[in-house]
Amino acid sequence: MQTELIETGALQRSLEAVLFVASEALSIDALVKLTDASHVEVAETLQRIAEEYAERGLVLREVAGGYRFATSPAARAAVEAYLLPAKTNLSPAAMETLAIVAYLQPVTKPEMEAVRGVNVDSVVSTLLDKRFIVEAGRRDVVGRPMEYRTTPEFLESFGLRALSELPPVDLEAETLEIPLPIATQAVAEEEPSASSTR
Repeated sequence: MQTELIETGALQRSLEAVLFVASEALSIDALVKLTDASHVEVAETLQRIAEEYAERGLVLREVAGGYRFATSPAARAAVEAYLLPAKTNLSPAAMETLAIVAYLQPVTKPEMEAVRGVNVDSVVSTLLDKRFIVEAGRRDVVGRPMEYRTTPEFLESFGLRALSELPPVDLEAETLEIPLPIATQAVAEEEPSASSTR
């Protein structure tokens, strides 16, 4: 991209527009292809956008390996007032099952049920509908059960760049208790309370 275009703000305007209309987080590579700018130019401009929007109602966030506009946590009350009650929350059962998938993926329904101690058909269906999990093929064992894994939408919804940002869990502990950081941390910032049921 020509220097004069960057200096006149054309790159910033283009990035802001693309990020505004995008339905998913866009990587720097994708933004480079869309704008014909260099990686350095795109990265510097994204930094400038993030700084300029830091105190606004929209903020630029790095999630799921890319960038996207999101509402500011400071505006949470107003956003919740607009979205509720139309926006449904995940029940505690769905949150527990989602945590199991996030930590143990790829994981089958029988494995989820072994951890939770109850049938998970209904909550798995809910998580599939909300696109937090997806079918990931069949396991090569007797019965060939379906395996499930989390999606980029899961990462975006809970403000994670990658699964490696999930807090560590001792899977060898005598009593397996998977904490729900997404229920107490990220959801508190991005989502309404997870206490309501489906």
